[in-house]
Amino acid sequence: MSYPQLAVSAAIFRDDKILLVRRARPPAKGFYSLPGGRVEFGESLHDALHREVEEETGLKIEVIGLAAWREVLPGTAGGGHYLIMSFGARWKEGEPVLNDELDDFKWLAPDALGELKLTSGLPEVIQLAERLIKP
Repeated sequence: MSYPQLAVSAAIFRDDKILLVRRARPPAKGFYSLPGGRVEFGESLHDALHREVEEETGLKIEVIGLAAWREVLPGTAGGGHYLIMSFGARWKEGEPVLNDELDDFKWLAPDALGELKLTSGLPEVIQLAERLIKP
């Protein structure tokens, strides 16, 4: 695509832990990130967030608010141009059931991400989302 795409992601907190999911496909294959995806034409950001989280993980969430945004520019190896709106959210119900876009998940304390391969800027987004969840 030759134009930027709008996407959403959810920093989902449950019992002081955050849900990280590992991407099973390029461009971020093998990296842990937040569940989310593209906003469809005519869809609100919150509706897109609920839909994407349910499609990718089967979870129901309560959206608390916008935590951060990131811009992902096309790299030398191609890739798309995305504006990602990341929201802080609380888990409401369900247990993670991953779709084919993901191949692993972990509930982790935000300060215990260890040596996981993370998408760019993820620790900062998690920190900002945590401030919304636990003011």
